[in-house]
Amino acid sequence: MMQKRTAFFVSDRTGITAEMLGHSLLTQFDDIRFNEVTLPFVDSVEKARDAVKQINEQGVADGIRPLVISTLARTEIAQAMGQANALFLDCFEIFIAPLERELGLKASHAVGRSHSVSDFVNYHHRIESVNYTLAHDDGVSTRDLSESDVILVGISRCGKTPTCLYLAMQFGIRAANYPLIPEDFSSMQLPAQLRPLRGRLYGLTIRPERLQQVRNERRPGSKYATLANCEFEVREAEALMRQEGISYLDATSKSVEELATTILQEAKLVRRIY
Repeated sequence: MMQKRTAFFVSDRTGITAEMLGHSLLTQFDDIRFNEVTLPFVDSVEKARDAVKQINEQGVADGIRPLVISTLARTEIAQAMGQANALFLDCFEIFIAPLERELGLKASHAVGRSHSVSDFVNYHHRIESVNYTLAHDDGVSTRDLSESDVILVGISRCGKTPTCLYLAMQFGIRAANYPLIPEDFSSMQLPAQLRPLRGRLYGLTIRPERLQQVRNERRPGSKYATLANCEFEVREAEALMRQEGISYLDATSKSVEELATTILQEAKLVRRIY
């Protein structure tokens, strides 16, 4: 039987950093099924003690000590968390101490520096980019399309919207998306609104079998979701993108994170936030 372990991601803020780092580490262990639990906003010793109690209780229930991956900035809170009967991995202790030695400086140990509204420039770019992306989703609006950093093109349900939103949220990229439809394949021309912006276009495609599954969840039994129609649209969209010299990615087996990062690199986009 596959081994089961509980892993806690503990943070004094949202827990996003602990989750991302912790999940990435745990995916390297194929033979263990992890129950991943995030404990955000552990920003006092009292809350840390409550978290320790929860962690210890989980260890008793599991019959094996949990894992704790922590991004707690304040030393006294981390020390309280370290009392848990668990493998305690303190990311600040692991990484900050060597950095302090190398840089010859003491870290501030301030809470919430990596995801903070007080960083107004990053915050502004994030919100502005998300608003732009939502306003230019699925070709709903072509107004100010020339202000985009990138325009994703592809057939319906190939992953354009989530990829655009990730580009906006994580990198501050103004990402629009525009669907390629059967009328475009009849003429084998880009939509008129996109032709002047060919240099900003980047395409997504998908395998027909996977596209059929996705479309059938949305509109079961429709012609839109038949394998024959999916094969036709994929084939024609790829032919049009090749004809127009548009680089494109197969989204079938790639995560949104992989798609967005690849587009960021290959399209030479300049990220506005970190």
